[in-house]
Amino acid sequence: MSGFAMSNFKPMQEAERSVDRILIVDDEPRMRASLATLIEGDGREITQCASGTAALALLEKRTIAVALLDINLPDISGLDILKWISGNHIPTSVIMVSGDDSIDSAIQALRYGAVEFVRKPGDMAHIKHKVDSALHRRHLEHRHALMMARLEQSERLHRFLVENSPDLIYTLDDQGRFLFVNNRFESMLGYSRDEVIGKHYSTVVFDDDRELVRFIFNERRSDNRASANIEVKLKAKHDGKTWAYESRCVVAMLSAVGIYGEGSGGQTGNFMGTYGVARDITERKIAEETISFQALHDHLTQLPNRRLFKDRLELSITQARRHARMVGVMFVDLDRFKLVNDTYGHAEGDELLKSVAQALRRCVRAGDTLARQGGDEFTILLPDLAQAGDAAVIADKIVEELKQPFHVAGQDFRATASVGIAVFPRDGDNADTLLKNADIAMYKVKAAGKNAYQFFTPEMNASYHERIGLENDLRLAIERSEFKLYFQPQFSVVRKRIVGMEALVRWQHPEHGLLDPCGFIDLAEETGLIRAITDSVLAQACAQLAQWRAWGHSELRMSVNVSPQEFDRGDLVDRITSHVERHRLPHNSLEIEITENLLLQDVSGVIDKMRMLRDRGVRISIDDFGTGYSSLNYLRRFPINSIKLDQSFVRDLDENHRHSPIVNAIVGIADGFDLKLLAEGVETDFQRRTLQDLGCDEMQGFLFSRPLPAAEAARLLAG
Repeated sequence: MSGFAMSNFKPMQEAERSVDRILIVDDEPRMRASLATLIEGDGREITQCASGTAALALLEKRTIAVALLDINLPDISGLDILKWISGNHIPTSVIMVSGDDSIDSAIQALRYGAVEFVRKPGDMAHIKHKVDSALHRRHLEHRHALMMARLEQSERLHRFLVENSPDLIYTLDDQGRFLFVNNRFESMLGYSRDEVIGKHYSTVVFDDDRELVRFIFNERRSDNRASANIEVKLKAKHDGKTWAYESRCVVAMLSAVGIYGEGSGGQTGNFMGTYGVARDITERKIAEETISFQALHDHLTQLPNRRLFKDRLELSITQARRHARMVGVMFVDLDRFKLVNDTYGHAEGDELLKSVAQALRRCVRAGDTLARQGGDEFTILLPDLAQAGDAAVIADKIVEELKQPFHVAGQDFRATASVGIAVFPRDGDNADTLLKNADIAMYKVKAAGKNAYQFFTPEMNASYHERIGLENDLRLAIERSEFKLYFQPQFSVVRKRIVGMEALVRWQHPEHGLLDPCGFIDLAEETGLIRAITDSVLAQACAQLAQWRAWGHSELRMSVNVSPQEFDRGDLVDRITSHVERHRLPHNSLEIEITENLLLQDVSGVIDKMRMLRDRGVRISIDDFGTGYSSLNYLRRFPINSIKLDQSFVRDLDENHRHSPIVNAIVGIADGFDLKLLAEGVETDFQRRTLQDLGCDEMQGFLFSRPLPAAEAARLLAG
């Protein structure tokens, strides 16, 4: 506030020492407690409410500086509370903290005056920063209010406030020409005062908006009321500056009131001009448009997402039906994308997806829509086709384009694709059917060898329905408890006894007999049924271990494989430990086996869950170690107990490769990191002796025993 001095700042100093009241409204006690701990500090009074009704009652009685609101409350919506605060001009800064992932909710929150919208669990440091900023701004506003109260009658203060207002303030004469503009005019639009005084207001309004503001910018209504707020685009000078919204454009919220002379008999006099205020809302508009864009586009490739794709497909079908034309739908799936993720990591996989998206753009026409469905799947909409064969031309271009190598992690990589095509109206008369049939055709290409394209045919439905049938059988298998465990012993060659059992799931299918995991685990993961199977395996494994330990095998441990998908679930740790505790087992008697590829995800949530399991005593082992190309840094960062040498390396231990350098290295790694090492797939006595000579004690494989039903495994333990 340079240029204006105050002689007595005592009232403001007292205001700075006042208590800042903060309200947290959330129906989750743990979330309220976390937020309260995060933002507590000297001079802050924090109040918590579990319902919107309680929050409104408190807001009516007390002055709240900052409110952290959840949207979904048990009685009324957090948005309704925000509307009430805005409508009643309550001086409370609102930060929405919600698990609601609706883009509309975020936009509504911003429109009704929220200073921020954060999704749970969100960046807690960001939330604290927003609370601190809101309190700081409130302190500044309070000081400003004190200054206005003390110098309310001062013309000098009025001039100061007008000139330094964050809003553009102007007056017009009765012809709509500028008589006065404040300093904000130059900082907001780039025009000096001399450039606009005497000019008509339309010179700073975009042509498209001139009719819109004809009776708003230059208010002429005789009732002397302020006009309603209206959004308007104002022209701005470049002067070397880059404008954020669009070239030479500032979006403003405009309001105005007419100035009238005194009339006789209580009537309004002649119109003299206009007083108006324009607030810069460009950043808010950018934020709204960014949120809208993100709702309809993939964040990685910036392509339309499945929601926008389906909207455009439905519109194209409507138009094609009206004009008797065809619409093509393509389903494009990369053939070897998983290899990139597993070999080079997810960051390189993301770069490949962006490169593939650019390559696919070069293959489609100007009016086509290329979208990312998710993962390594893309869809293409081909509207207004004259004949079905036109889609084959695009498909040929895609197959040829993807023959060119992509640069991944310093190496050339060829990302071929399988393409399925469905055509309206021949292959379906609605969006869902066309997408499904294009997907079926794509899987047919996969089964036939990949790197090609194929049109949908009705015969393809048979294999699709076979897969659907297997999925239905899988759901029934869960209900009927058709999953059984086999147990493969783990031996200590030094102690010459069994030290552990690995639980291996089998599906006793009523028609197809005993199925091993490779026949159904991938489908279970894809359909989300893996959770129920995991719980079944844990329950059976812990029950069996409790029985064996009660029979005298008190040192026996049990190993259970857990799908990487399970580590995305927040309740995994509690689910695992609940099975252990239900059977009163020591936590360290259970060992969770994870694949090495899980470590490549490098997700903080995975590390947290592993650490929580270790803290509770549960052992963690890396299965198939040495096949995932992971960094040794993972062994330091991840809280693991043991590693399992993959059987592919054990097979290399034959008479011609007596001293395998890879096995030597892995044994050294385990010893260096103080980890248990178990070799799997041991089938010959030579392999056993070689591993033992290298320092590996624990082994499993057909040399010792095949996987056995529980009864046979018990006899092996007893013998």
